[in-house]
Formats: sequence, C-alpha cells, structure tokens
Amino acid sequence: MNVVPAWVSYSVFRVLLFAVPLAVMLFLRIEWWLAAIAAAVIGASLSFIFLRKPREKVALGLYQARHPDTEPAHPDAVSEDAALDRADARAADADLQRERES
Repeated sequence: MNVVPAWVSYSVFRVLLFAVPLAVMLFLRIEWWLAAIAAAVIGASLSFIFLRKPREKVALGLYQARHPDTEPAHPDAVSEDAALDRADARAADADLQRERES
C-alpha cells in the first residue's frame, strides 16, 4: 500500500487553505491583490490551527534527515581502522619481545 509522505499531504492542505479563500474572494469580485493578501493570512491562520499534527510530522522528518541516528562512515574509515589495529598489534608484539629479552 502506498503511503503519502507527510510533507506532500501537508503541502497540499496548505495550498488548499490558501486557494479556497482566494477563489471565494475572487468570485466575490474583491480586488485580486487584496484577495491574495487576505487569503494568505487566512490560510496561514487556519494551517496553524488545524494542521498541527502534519506540521509536527514534517518537522520531525526534517530533523531526522538532518540528524541521523548513526554517524555516516567515512569511505576510508575501515582501512584506517585496520591500519591502526595492525600498528597496535605490532607495538604490543614489540613490547612483549622487549620484556622477554630483559
């Protein structure tokens, strides 16, 4: 089953909350620029009141995208870790050999 992403539904609702009042005011023959300003204020107010949950889902998705749970691995991290492990092993071997010689 296809689930619509939260940002898509939120965006559609926001556009509708602007477009419907704009269309009504233009139908009532209000000046286009006054209708656009009023529709923007009405749409912002209604979306703030009625779209709290979708807005929070979008905000959470954005936060999770910007702050992933795991830190991305550098491409050379594995080879660098292996080299450090080999160097540590060599140092430990050298220490053991010095202790045996003493």
